[in-house]
Amino acid sequence: QLQLVESGGGLVQPGGSLRLSCAASGFSLDYYTIGWFRQAPGKEREGIVCINSGDGTTYYVDSVKGRFTISRDNAKNTVYLQMNSLRPSDTAVYSCAAGFGIRCTLVPARYDYWGQGTQVTVSS
Repeated sequence: QLQLVESGGGLVQPGGSLRLSCAASGFSLDYYTIGWFRQAPGKEREGIVCINSGDGTTYYVDSVKGRFTISRDNAKNTVYLQMNSLRPSDTAVYSCAAGFGIRCTLVPARYDYWGQGTQVTVSS
């Protein structure tokens, strides 16, 4: 009954913005490190950003640093990914994941729960 559900994906033009949501149910994300991952057709899953529980510190890979922002709203039990200055190379299925008792990591195997993913397509 522990679930993560992503939403907010869609089609956007290059240079545009999109905000993804990751809503948790059955548990409180306060105690979980949350990561965002993406996978494009024919490519391996790539970790792009994570946020720690507690102090809320974050880590971004260079390809999204300065363009993407991760944040928490604990009252809504939701994590967001604000995506600005989008590029065609950002096109992928984006998934959120939660890990208990870990610090920020982009290693998928460290996470316990995964959402179903939401498609982001950046194209003119």
